[in-house]
Amino acid sequence: MTTTGKMQNKVALVTGGGGAIGGASARLLAAEGAKVLVADERAETATSVAQEIKDAGGAAEPIAIDVADSSQCKAAVDAAVSAFGKLHVLVNVAAAVTPDAPVDELPLEDWNRAFAVNLTGPFLMSKFAVPEIRKAGGGAIVNMASQLGTIGVPNRSAYCTTKAALIHLTTILAAEVAGDNIRVNSVSPGVIETPRTRRRFDTAEEFHESRGKLHMLGRVGQPEEIANAVLYLASEDSSFVTATNLLVDGGYIYLKRQPGENGKT
Repeated sequence: MTTTGKMQNKVALVTGGGGAIGGASARLLAAEGAKVLVADERAETATSVAQEIKDAGGAAEPIAIDVADSSQCKAAVDAAVSAFGKLHVLVNVAAAVTPDAPVDELPLEDWNRAFAVNLTGPFLMSKFAVPEIRKAGGGAIVNMASQLGTIGVPNRSAYCTTKAALIHLTTILAAEVAGDNIRVNSVSPGVIETPRTRRRFDTAEEFHESRGKLHMLGRVGQPEEIANAVLYLASEDSSFVTATNLLVDGGYIYLKRQPGENGKT
């Protein structure tokens, strides 16, 4: 991969950084010159991604956090500033896994956990990150939403609702901090090939056949393709972009809105 140093002298904090999309984003930001704090609920995956970045010649440190916990979110922001001196970029990727179930069967604890991680988590991380990004002279916040935040599907009420709310929170926060030279945007991926999305299928072939046809491009996306969008929104390439939800969905929403077979989930 050819890099251009777009994030040189920048410090980024990525939640969910031990996962497929968060990890790809952390590695790409680091490859472009950023110093990265890799935050994840699973200490071992955060450590693994941070070590990969170091092995590639980059700068990274891991931290284990639950983004639903206010004190842990503050600790993560403090850790980024302590390790690297400043904070310029926050990327909120951490998300809860919720079971597929209709509303009348979905356990309340699963609904609450989805909101705590998917919505309160980005709120808390932003709450503590904004003052530090402001001190650094500005920067960017990138929230990982979903195409399902725009078009919901049955049996995924908690996930879809939290992602829709996150898109709305993104626009509100963008308006609040625009005067501080802080841009806030969200990314809405289509179906991306990750262990989480493949868990519903017995084989990779079944996954690709089932989910690929939901997209105009006829395939699912890869974590690196979402990382490219994160880099764009985190870097000066998007210096005139804020309060925007960037669809990187391979045409999923377009097909979903069409009548007939293409509109099926």
